[in-house]
Amino acid sequence: MEDWVLDTVIGIILAVITLITLYPFYYIVLITFNAGTDTITGGMYLWPRQFTLGNYIYFFEDPKWLDAFGISVARTIAGTFLGVLFTCMVAYGLSKNDLKFRNIYFILVIVAMYFSGGLVAYYVVLRSIGLINTFGVYVIPGMLNLFFLLIALTFFREIPEEMAESARIDGAGELRIFYRLILPVSKPLLATMCLFVGSGQWNSWLDSAYFVHKEELRTLTYRMMEVINQAMVPATNSAAIATLSSKSTVTPLSVQATAMVISIVPILGVYPFLQKYFVSGMMLGSVKG
Repeated sequence: MEDWVLDTVIGIILAVITLITLYPFYYIVLITFNAGTDTITGGMYLWPRQFTLGNYIYFFEDPKWLDAFGISVARTIAGTFLGVLFTCMVAYGLSKNDLKFRNIYFILVIVAMYFSGGLVAYYVVLRSIGLINTFGVYVIPGMLNLFFLLIALTFFREIPEEMAESARIDGAGELRIFYRLILPVSKPLLATMCLFVGSGQWNSWLDSAYFVHKEELRTLTYRMMEVINQAMVPATNSAAIATLSSKSTVTPLSVQATAMVISIVPILGVYPFLQKYFVSGMMLGSVKG
């Protein structure tokens, strides 16, 4: 009897916590499918009173949004692939005890993690190598992730060296061992890195604001921030007023809610496919250092 009562109390508590956690996101989604002018009147809690797709049409009726979406998809795919691959290659090399100047490389990694030259110095470096106003500024600087470098290094150290030795006896080179042997047994590591690096690439907008001036290279998140900022401009801004008044059901609140949903949905769509490896991947580096 006592166990039944305890289980019931725990179930009720968990249900309340789940509701409190999920309802704010549900309410944001609700706002995006309701007429903005109706939402500001309040009293809407469970479903849209005036269902509309106008908030989403407001975003995507302009061709620049499709271009921005394509840039975001391209940078996410390219940035994630190259970032995970290059970081794993460097980590695999550093995991070898017989690597020359290994300690020096470790010192450089630690110094780079804790010290930064600042935004101005970073901009000067990007300009000197010709990355300003190019697609490469989204991808190349993130090809080496120092945090995941240390995580991958710990993971590769746990792989028995006998596996690589047996492959070398059969005549395999280091690159072949890395691609054919090491990466296939590193799925938890790769899934975790892909999720975090990919979400970072998708959500990033500061690099588009600071290092890109070409409109055709703007990302989706930058466009969203641009619209949110315009929606928050005081009523004295005639351009913002004209834009919103042309969409009678759109309000600053509905615009901001739609921007949040569009930026979150792609990550939520990818996570279920990586969940099988994500839990074990999150434990990497927690057993041995």
